This record gives sequence, C-alpha cells and structure tokens, in this order.
Amino acid sequence: MVSFEDFKKLSIKIARIKEVKDHPNADKLYVVKVDIGGEEKELVAGIKKAYKPEELIGKLVAVVDNMAPATIRGVESNGMILAAQDGENMAVISPDKDISSGATVK
Repeated sequence: MVSFEDFKKLSIKIARIKEVKDHPNADKLYVVKVDIGGEEKELVAGIKKAYKPEELIGKLVAVVDNMAPATIRGVESNGMILAAQDGENMAVISPDKDISSGATVK
C-alpha cells in the first residue's frame, strides 16, 4: 500500500508534447520533448506501438515531473508520461479540456 503522504510526493503536471523522435536504440520507444509550463524536458516513452508521432505533437498529457533522471537504452529520461494499458490497447492520460501546460494534477 502507498500512503497518502507518499502519493503527495509525486508532482504530476500537464505537459504539451513539442517533438517526438524514434529512440536510437529501441524499437518500441520514443524520445519525446515536452513543455511543462515553460520548462522543456526530454522523456523516453514506451508508447510507440500505440501512437504515430503526428498523433502526439501538440497533445496535452499527464507527466510525473519530479522523477529522478533515468538512462533508458542510452538516452536520459527526465520524467514519465502516464498511460493506461489494457492488453494490447494503450492510451496516454490526457485532460478532456484545454488547460495550460504546467497545470498540477490533483
């Protein structure tokens, strides 16, 4: 079980996807540049099976903003795009209304 205090340590924010590139060393990963309220970050995301790059550009998504950097197949990832998966189906978590990038998910 995760306590409420532990959950509050997560900083989940809305980000706008600015750029999507194929990961140079992995077939199922993208390298994604996002804008989180005026701050740009580069993330590695395992969403390539579910989305083409053009479907993601400009999309608002929920991102864990305060994760420790992790090197994934040679590329540093500075956060995580949240997604849901049901078998083969995958969907990024996205607000249903337009909201500013950098907005806090509560």
